Amino acid sequence: MADRPTEARHPKSAGIHALPGAAALSHLLDAQLAALAMVRPAIPMIDQAATAAAASLRAGGKLAYAGAGSSGLMALADALELAGTFGIPPDRTPTLFAGGAAALLHMTGAVEDDPALAGADFQRAGLSRGDTMLCLSASGGTPYTCALAKMARDAGLTVVGLANVAGSILLQQSHISILLDTGPEVVNGSTRMGAATAQKVALNMLSVRVGILLGHVHDGYMVNVVADNAKLAQRAARIVAGIARCDMAAAQAALAQTGGAVKPAILIAAGATAAQAAAHLKNSDGAIGPALAACTTQGHQQGVSQ
Repeated sequence: MADRPTEARHPKSAGIHALPGAAALSHLLDAQLAALAMVRPAIPMIDQAATAAAASLRAGGKLAYAGAGSSGLMALADALELAGTFGIPPDRTPTLFAGGAAALLHMTGAVEDDPALAGADFQRAGLSRGDTMLCLSASGGTPYTCALAKMARDAGLTVVGLANVAGSILLQQSHISILLDTGPEVVNGSTRMGAATAQKVALNMLSVRVGILLGHVHDGYMVNVVADNAKLAQRAARIVAGIARCDMAAAQAALAQTGGAVKPAILIAAGATAAQAAAHLKNSDGAIGPALAACTTQGHQQGVSQ
């Protein structure tokens, strides 16, 4: 363990306890920025992972997240956002977190060393061949996470490993290996800092790319958003108005026809009937760009025929 870069001494560690507040915080920020820079070399593998995850979801399967401790928290945070941002049902994105819900209230280290917990969590998640699992571990050697990666691989899942140590067990046993080589932490071994920051950003990128591949992002708008509160209802109306190029009243009227579903509302606001909107979205596999183009073409042809 002492040989792991994440456990080594950071050059800015010595004497940090005696520095003035602004200087100490500056060192911490510099370390975070250096950790973020390690995400860029991983972009090709992040893209591969997003492609695999989108393929699983498109086929009706699941995208699972797995981890323990700080890495598990990063996994959980990303998974929980997918429903509200992209309209992906939570049962399609299970999170396997060492220690379960109880560990979220009082995190203990022992649970990450128990492969038996991993087995029970894997069975409970209902995963099967064709699904994708994202496994996170800063050290790349967490027993809980590595056990899940092996189970997932044996069960025919695509295993994506995210780790901060090159050559680690998790990366070796993953189909797609994402190395975030963040190195030592300013607070020795505290991988909730640089390592976790890099993981969170990599996951943000990965899941947004999944949303794009599934047709849930168009021109930077989240077109499959679930508008389940007043703020999101207003956002949905702005999205419809922005893409369909109509006023807010027309956008809200279209959303009223679709029960708040943004994609068909965009097409209705652009001139389609509800039936036409459904047909266009079916033909485009849910992607709003081709559906909107078809809607516009159909409207033009109708205008010419008249």
